[in-house]
Amino acid sequence: MSASAPAQAPTLPRAWPFEEAKKVVERMAKTGKGHALFETGYGPSGLPHIGTFGEVARTSWVRRAFTELTGLPSKLLAFSDDMDGLRKVPENVPNKEMLTGYLGQPLTRIPDPFGTHSSFGAHNNARLQSFLDSFGFEYEFASSTEYYATGRFDDALRQILRKHEQIVGVILPTLGPERRATYSPILPIHPETGIVMQVPLTVLDTETGMVAWTDPDTGAKYETCILGGGGKCQWKADWAMRWHALGVDYEMSGKDLIDSVKLSGAICRILGSEPPVGFTYELFLDEQAQKISKSKGNGLSVEEWLRYAPPESLGQYMFNQPQRAKRLYFDVIPKAVDEYIANALKGQGQGPQEQPANPAWHIHAGRIPQDAHSPLSFAMLLNLASVVNAESPDILWGFIRRYNAAATPEDMPLLARLVEYALAYYRDFVRPAKQYKAPDDTDRAALTDLLADLRKLPDGSPAEAIQDVLYEVGKRHPFPELRAWFGCLYQVLLGQQEGPRFGQFIALYGLPETAALIEGALARTAD
Repeated sequence: MSASAPAQAPTLPRAWPFEEAKKVVERMAKTGKGHALFETGYGPSGLPHIGTFGEVARTSWVRRAFTELTGLPSKLLAFSDDMDGLRKVPENVPNKEMLTGYLGQPLTRIPDPFGTHSSFGAHNNARLQSFLDSFGFEYEFASSTEYYATGRFDDALRQILRKHEQIVGVILPTLGPERRATYSPILPIHPETGIVMQVPLTVLDTETGMVAWTDPDTGAKYETCILGGGGKCQWKADWAMRWHALGVDYEMSGKDLIDSVKLSGAICRILGSEPPVGFTYELFLDEQAQKISKSKGNGLSVEEWLRYAPPESLGQYMFNQPQRAKRLYFDVIPKAVDEYIANALKGQGQGPQEQPANPAWHIHAGRIPQDAHSPLSFAMLLNLASVVNAESPDILWGFIRRYNAAATPEDMPLLARLVEYALAYYRDFVRPAKQYKAPDDTDRAALTDLLADLRKLPDGSPAEAIQDVLYEVGKRHPFPELRAWFGCLYQVLLGQQEGPRFGQFIALYGLPETAALIEGALARTAD
């Protein structure tokens, strides 16, 4: 009997979430586990920001790819370190003076400066869950305070006490002299002030969790139990402890945490567990190329993005090249919207084998909706809104129906949403930033030539025929390249540096209206 050929491994879709999911599959094969745990961590010392959304979204996509590859059950745990002590008062919250009096206390013991929840930690946790829920993420929320207080971490804390000296030996060489003097992997809660104490401690009893420590301000000596919420782990030890106690299989983190991942991994191994597989993503930067920060409130918030674009576009932005640093400010929104539209339309024509390589498949959890399409790009709608000074949807729909008589808000729900977003984006960003270029002699001659040729075209001419005219006019004039000619059209007629395919814009806006636009520009600059 001949030996059968070895089974060929299935080809992975060309999408980074599947590459990541493959790591989890390999880990599961080694551990023999039948259920995968994906984790994302959140420090609620400031309001949730868009980077937090990005981490949950990306982890969700990896989890979805894992399900597609294996069919095994899994869970995404969104873990909030709300027992962390408040180190500084965030800049973007009310009642800062009140918060100053609670520095060092766990976030869940600090009054809510917004006055809406039982604590500052609870407020920020609610904000986190609210915007995760609005995107339909499937996750289980976990509170550090609850896990510590109910004893879920007690066994892991005992193990840290047993390995206390070994863990300290790993961490101390990475610290400066001052920090070394106060370091301990476990931080006791002061029984009188409630402050999370940054003090060295002496382990008295590993089973009962009793430790001895000294208050550096008063010199008073204490013996306290760190179990059941009487203490919490220091940051890197806390990360490692969670991995060990919960059996985390996958967690991604930003480039700024590479060293922390290594140290937490070392501590996890000391505790007796293999750290999860992970993924290092690049950081989000604001318009000035500075790292976005919860406390500073720079960069875009989820709420701000969703004022100007659909949530799917935010997913598209997060999906693109996660290992590449990207600026996160308002000008990136239109491109993300149009990339999503293109991918969704492409996905509707793809088969089940091709779709998993499409970002829209991941954004929609494996089910690309058939009505996720638009005959017009977002950039085109922005240009139209800009030229006609649109203040209401009806104005834009009038031009849209000229371009596509069958277009209605009911039949094209995505386009209807884009119209509303385009109006908001135009009012807040496009209109204030308009700067019209005065045409030079070459520009003026070409625009005059274009005006004459457009008048020869019959009404209703298709976009491609108009585009051909644009090309021919550009070639007849001494522009260094055709790109410079189209730059002239954008800058002189629209008051911006770039725009959509201009033939399509004219077909949408109308030949007579475009002729009047050119005439007005020539007359205006001739004064």
